Amino acid sequence: MRRINIVQNIALNAYWIGLSIKWNSIHILILPAILLAYVPEGLKSTYLGILTFTGMIIAMVVQPVAGAISDGWQSRWGRRRPMIILGTLCEFIFLAFLGWAGGLLWLIIGYLGLQFASNVAHGPAQGLMPDIVPQDQLGFASGVKNLMDMVGVIIASQLMGITMKPGDSRAILPILLVAAVVALGTAVTALSTKEEPTNRKVKAPSLHTRLSTLRQTFHIDFRGNTSYWWLISSRFFCLLGINGIQGFAQYYVRDVFQSANPVKLTGDLLAAITLPLILFVVLGGSWGDRYGHRKLLAASGMISSVGCVLLFAARTPALLLVFGSVLGSGVGLFLTSNWTLANQLAPAKEAGKYLGLTNIATAGSGALSRLTGPIIDLLNNLSPGDFFGYLFLFGSGAVFTLLSISLLLKVRKLPVEPAPAVIS
Repeated sequence: MRRINIVQNIALNAYWIGLSIKWNSIHILILPAILLAYVPEGLKSTYLGILTFTGMIIAMVVQPVAGAISDGWQSRWGRRRPMIILGTLCEFIFLAFLGWAGGLLWLIIGYLGLQFASNVAHGPAQGLMPDIVPQDQLGFASGVKNLMDMVGVIIASQLMGITMKPGDSRAILPILLVAAVVALGTAVTALSTKEEPTNRKVKAPSLHTRLSTLRQTFHIDFRGNTSYWWLISSRFFCLLGINGIQGFAQYYVRDVFQSANPVKLTGDLLAAITLPLILFVVLGGSWGDRYGHRKLLAASGMISSVGCVLLFAARTPALLLVFGSVLGSGVGLFLTSNWTLANQLAPAKEAGKYLGLTNIATAGSGALSRLTGPIIDLLNNLSPGDFFGYLFLFGSGAVFTLLSISLLLKVRKLPVEPAPAVIS
């Protein structure tokens, strides 16, 4: 496996900037704002929570299945890129539903359909890095990947803050911009990444062989990869705390700070979290390679927990942004080190399937965190003005990020199988 340079690294990870802009725009800024036009005020968190919970369950199922299918995909263009392109093309249909949604039903169809199509592409895309990047470059490559994610957050936070107006019931211009960056990012990665052709001519397999291959495709070795599953558990609890805060941030800003433009202030908060996050994402890869990724993950959990507490204590927009940067520092260290360990511990020959299963933690925690929506509404409505619902949101975030640290003690590096040869 040949070493890759910085230009190849950026091109390989260009897909992620479009993905980041898309979901950070939709989940944090566009969907919460549009939903207010169609649901009761006192149940806004409930509706948002149930809708995004359902979408993330779809993601949690589709992503690892798509990754597993791509592990055995036969084509002259390789095993990952065909499904990445297919899924992305289907996304544009559902983005159109979201942008032109004229009611709650069309909004639901657009959002849920987008989750399905996006994860058809997302699962195989996760397999590209371990296919192409040498083991000793995975820390740096993971840093580049997460840098792309965070640049996407910055762009989304500012772009949507400008184009998404308070009270809008449709998001035509924001969705058009999202579609454009998704198309560009996917095109750069698909056209610049070289995969080994997998369409070798072989004798047609028997039915027994086909069934055996199918079973192997979806077989998951739990006993042989115990450290990997402990890492996934740690990821789950850390993201459970962070995702809840992220998901309901706009409603927290709207209710507590009484902002005239909650979309803009939420976008600024997102930027305040992301700027230090970018710095620590970049540093985290090299620090983890030098000092150990488990140590960095433990530090990230403690910093993130403090950030959750401080955010709830903020009562001015300025403090909100300052304390958001504390949370961002912890999350930045977490993202790179966790993803590097996942790439190191996943069986190389089945990387698409196992890295797709990280979505059990990512989408699973995101989905479960959305179920706090009804709890937030219930507690807030019991004592209006005291915001007990948001106290629960930030308090549980602090507890879950601390819990994730204890699970890291079970993670031990295992021998990694050699990855299949690729052309680069």
